[in-house]
Amino acid sequence: MILVNFSHPLTPDQVRQIESLTGQPLDQVQHLPVQFDPQQAFAPQVEALVAGCELTPEAWQSQAILINPPSLNVIATTLLAELHGRMGYFPPVVRLRPVAGRTPPRFEVAEVINLQQVRDEARRQR
Repeated sequence: MILVNFSHPLTPDQVRQIESLTGQPLDQVQHLPVQFDPQQAFAPQVEALVAGCELTPEAWQSQAILINPPSLNVIATTLLAELHGRMGYFPPVVRLRPVAGRTPPRFEVAEVINLQQVRDEARRQR
């Protein structure tokens, strides 16, 4: 499985947690730092960000890909729209949470959310 990380670098513990939750090894982790110009439109910046990923159009459509989205909600939602267009479905995403009582702050993997499944189940509510 390929993890495309649009957030802070992941620790070895977080990578192991992701592998444990998914039941699959991470064959590749791509880190794409997100630094946007708030004075410019976000959609073209997202497109350029994703274009910087080392995945071919075929890989986006055929490989098992997991996303660790950026924390800024508008960038994350725009990114999901871009990825849905490239992949043909919503990718699963990693959710991190702070570990209680830790100083300095530490984060653990809370869950892997299957967004396509969430979407498919929501369609039944129409």
